[in-house]
Amino acid sequence: MPSNLEKVLTVQQRIAEVAQRLPELAFTSLAYHIDLQWLEEAYHRTRKDGATGIDDVTGKEYAENLRENLQNLLDRLQSGTYKAPPVKRKHIPKDTKGATRPIGIPTFEDKIAQRAVVMLLEPIYEHDFHDSSFGFRPNRSAHQALEEVWQATMGVSGGYVLEVDIQKFFDTLDHQHLREFVSLRVRDGVLRRLIGKWLKAGVMESGNVSFSDSGTPQGGVISPLLANIYLHYVLDEWFEKDVKPVMRGKCRLIRYADDFVIVFQWKYDADRVMNVIPKRFEKYGLTVHPDKTKLIDFRSPNYSERSRDGQLNDSKKDKRRPETFELLGFTHYWGKTRNGKWAVQRKTMKSRLARSLQKIEQWCRRNRHKPIREQWKGLCAKVQGHYGYYGITGNACALGDFYRQVCRIWGRWLIRRNHRRQTIWTMIQHILSRFPLSPTVSRQNSNKIKRSLPMFSVGTTCLTSSIRCILSAGII
Repeated sequence: MPSNLEKVLTVQQRIAEVAQRLPELAFTSLAYHIDLQWLEEAYHRTRKDGATGIDDVTGKEYAENLRENLQNLLDRLQSGTYKAPPVKRKHIPKDTKGATRPIGIPTFEDKIAQRAVVMLLEPIYEHDFHDSSFGFRPNRSAHQALEEVWQATMGVSGGYVLEVDIQKFFDTLDHQHLREFVSLRVRDGVLRRLIGKWLKAGVMESGNVSFSDSGTPQGGVISPLLANIYLHYVLDEWFEKDVKPVMRGKCRLIRYADDFVIVFQWKYDADRVMNVIPKRFEKYGLTVHPDKTKLIDFRSPNYSERSRDGQLNDSKKDKRRPETFELLGFTHYWGKTRNGKWAVQRKTMKSRLARSLQKIEQWCRRNRHKPIREQWKGLCAKVQGHYGYYGITGNACALGDFYRQVCRIWGRWLIRRNHRRQTIWTMIQHILSRFPLSPTVSRQNSNKIKRSLPMFSVGTTCLTSSIRCILSAGII
């Protein structure tokens, strides 16, 4: 008997082959693939340590009677008696100014059911989705989207970048249009009813349940796939079939979930698309943010005094440095390489850097009384996580600044817990030399960190006694 993974991969391969061979086919029979083995694989692919839903059941508690729970879930899915519970709404920080972003947290069982459906639909739409889409897709990442942006801008010497912001996309996604888009490829009644139940499940906040005719909770397992389906037909398909053929020059769309930019070679093409995009989105119930949507002159400084038609332009605007734009946590700008040539470079957005440091500050405050070794392990994980995403070519300065600020924050909170104030910055340097937060920090950055830490003149006896107190207390 094949394992759960082998069975799922085999079924997905067959569905993908049919979807590729018949691009206009609407699948009418898919739900019968969901059996106990399928749900077990969906359980293994579901995150176990996530936040709990309205029933407060954790993944560990659900696994205590896993076989019985999955069988009960399967019976309800097959009989059509499954009722999608409301999602718990939480607000997470969006920036350092106090703005928040609402997310929906389904129950753990609901996550398994959604994952099972996603495993059926992904092979179909992975063939349909365009290469310009990168968000929440298998074997695709934000780093690949950033590389695509770099290639697109360098290919046209910067060009013109249309930065578009969809206002409250996940809250305004129209259910009726979404059902129509899904029915173009999936007409299985069981799956369509399940999707309808999740869309109508409602949101629980402060004990009150509210229902809406639009939107899908940001944070659900199936929400990213539904969002990609919606924007595939509203934006990607329209851009590839209707927009690109009538453009005079090169243009490329790069989208990650609801964040996207369009790179144009000519300003004439960019102006045309910028004027028509609000009308296109309004047709499907979406709104373009008037302030955050803008056309950016991103031409290389080498071409800043010459317009694209070859005529010299002496205006002051064209002599200024190119503008910058932000995407996926990075600020894109023109800078010079070591060879003295102009190239598109990326650095961490100031708001993202400030938000990361704010989280480090809060974590150090909550854990300041734990042993230093435990604090060190926690901070190492956070620093490595930050490096894992923002550690791209050309962003070394921002990474070094982040590391130095983390060291200062940690040292400041270590000082606060010593009531006799004998722990000083010189001793903090000793601790950092013994417990470096990241092994990837170079010797040059380490020297910069030591020079950036404030120094105070104190006697050697005081320093030695402080270190001896911490070592003898066993907190290191």
